Amino acid sequence: MPTFDVDAIDLAALRERQSAKYQYYPADVIPAWVAEMDFPLAAPIAGALHAAIDRSDTGYRSANGLADALAAFADRTWGWSIPVDRITPIPDVLTGVAQALLMLTQPGDGVVINPPVYAPFFSTIRDVVGRRIVEVPMARAADGSYDWDLSATEEAFARPDVTAFVMSNPHNPTGSVPSVETLAAIAALADAHGVAVISDEIHGPLVLPGAEHVPYLSVAPDDANAIILVSASKAWNLPGLKCAQLVATGHTRELVASRLPLEVTYGTGHLGAIAAVAAYRDGGPWLDDVVTIIDGNRRLLAELLVLQVPEATYVPPQASYLAWIDLSACGLGDDPAAVLVERARVALSAGPTYGTGGAGFARLNIGTSPAILREIVDRIAGALASS
Repeated sequence: MPTFDVDAIDLAALRERQSAKYQYYPADVIPAWVAEMDFPLAAPIAGALHAAIDRSDTGYRSANGLADALAAFADRTWGWSIPVDRITPIPDVLTGVAQALLMLTQPGDGVVINPPVYAPFFSTIRDVVGRRIVEVPMARAADGSYDWDLSATEEAFARPDVTAFVMSNPHNPTGSVPSVETLAAIAALADAHGVAVISDEIHGPLVLPGAEHVPYLSVAPDDANAIILVSASKAWNLPGLKCAQLVATGHTRELVASRLPLEVTYGTGHLGAIAAVAAYRDGGPWLDDVVTIIDGNRRLLAELLVLQVPEATYVPPQASYLAWIDLSACGLGDDPAAVLVERARVALSAGPTYGTGGAGFARLNIGTSPAILREIVDRIAGALASS
């Protein structure tokens, strides 16, 4: 029996939420932009949070049980054994990226990223920590799918100014999932050229049927100069509770222990840690239902676009609830999202913010009900027909 009724989700109830997704735009706009899902909170997580409130447990984080819960989840989900002393709580993945770069690189160093990629990588690398961005764009095949360009990666890693690679695994926004062979090749190149790897794996629990998430540290050697960042926030819809985890290798463990500021770890939300423990321990059935819904929605979107927006090019994601859609043939310019929010009253994420390869694209959040997804595509198709 499903843990919740996806067909009972309606826009009127969703608009009562006070989070960014539903408060940023006017009420007549369907928000399908920021990475928040529309599904009700998993019952074990809600129960844990209600219990914390009932006992007035809203102080600084203790993270009791968090490392054990993550380690157990990683072992049964991915077959990845994590020593619990290598897991450190942090407020969010972007904080982890910034702190890892501060620990592993020097000011002015070159940092590789793979655009089109998660937009805050650009500002975090350039503005927050003062490193230089070195782009190695994702390789796009004729069918519109994406993969990592290992030849270009090797060329970039060989540059003397390049000291780190910030990887999105699974990749946001394309939804691509690297194979174990690709990860092993990246690990070998990083070792050969002395490049530190920082892997953002926040979407790892949301890999969809037909693909498999492989944590980078399950492939890289234990002495690798690497850190990965994980969180329950995307998979169980908990971003506002501010809890992620930094996982070190045997090589980087002491560096993290000595260099990561205490105030960063204590910036982790106490309620976020409580919720993450409940998610990792007891949130499996809810997550299974969500993955099934997203799997259906990615296929439904493909069908709807073929029928109603045939000019669009869309390859269903291998992971998560973010659909990367090429609308460049629709006559909407470099930023289709800016046009569609006005004409269709649908808010998507702007493709150009993801860097090279983002012009003409928009990212659509399909973490919603099939009925709302249909309404989104109906509005887009209607706006295109009337333009």
